[in-house]
Amino acid sequence: MLQVKNLSYRYPGNEKETLKDLSFSIEKRQIFGFLGPSGSGKSTTQKVLYKLLTDFGGEVLFDGKALQTLGREFYERIGVSFELPNLYHKLTAKENLQFFASFYKGPIKNIDRLLEEVGLSADANKRVADYSKGMKMRLNFVRAIIHDPDVLFLDEPTAGLDPVNGNIMKSIIRNLQAAGKTIFLTTHNMFDADQLCDRVALLHQGVIKAADSPAQLKLKYGQKSVKVLMEGATQEQVFPLETLGANVQFQQLLKTGSISTIHSQEASLEEVFIKITGEQLL
Repeated sequence: MLQVKNLSYRYPGNEKETLKDLSFSIEKRQIFGFLGPSGSGKSTTQKVLYKLLTDFGGEVLFDGKALQTLGREFYERIGVSFELPNLYHKLTAKENLQFFASFYKGPIKNIDRLLEEVGLSADANKRVADYSKGMKMRLNFVRAIIHDPDVLFLDEPTAGLDPVNGNIMKSIIRNLQAAGKTIFLTTHNMFDADQLCDRVALLHQGVIKAADSPAQLKLKYGQKSVKVLMEGATQEQVFPLETLGANVQFQQLLKTGSISTIHSQEASLEEVFIKITGEQLL
């Protein structure tokens, strides 16, 4: 659905490039995560891909066609959920959605049903000025999907949400993927990325440092071992994963001991990012 080759971008007046020779592809029906701290170039990349920033180097193909050649029909096929909600505060939630829906030629999803899905049906007729940040984020998300786009660009979609509403949002994103949507998600929340993404790219100072599935990245950069804590013990025992099946000491523990916990030492995505870049995710 999206192919990016040697993408670079420099903001006017800046000496250094914000994006440096990025290459990646996003398949149809895939959730692709762009992961990195603030200032790494995540949002800039999205702005290039949905044509907010146009003077870029390299090549971007959308469904096989050069991005620069696409006209207004392009915006019928994409939905954008910005990191900072862009809504009309004097209008109600429902009035906002009705207004934005009027921009599109195609069929529009049922507004009442969408508001119910994100837990805003009781506040549908409340002015957005009276909404909390989390409520604005959820309304912003609905705005992005109201015209049933093929491709979604989601920038920090769970930012400002409590755990309950964050899980609701992630469930909706999975349902959209199941319905055939392609999703490009940018975040610095590695837990969300691990739960949602089929593939991720780790972005650091405008450069992709690694790209793969979350599972493969965690296996590659984790320790190939398991830790076992026996009941009553205060210290865990570590066993190499490769020879676990033939490890006599490990087998003896399974037969004679009462195990409290046992877990592999795969890295988290955040630990992978730190190992690759040497920096924390902030």
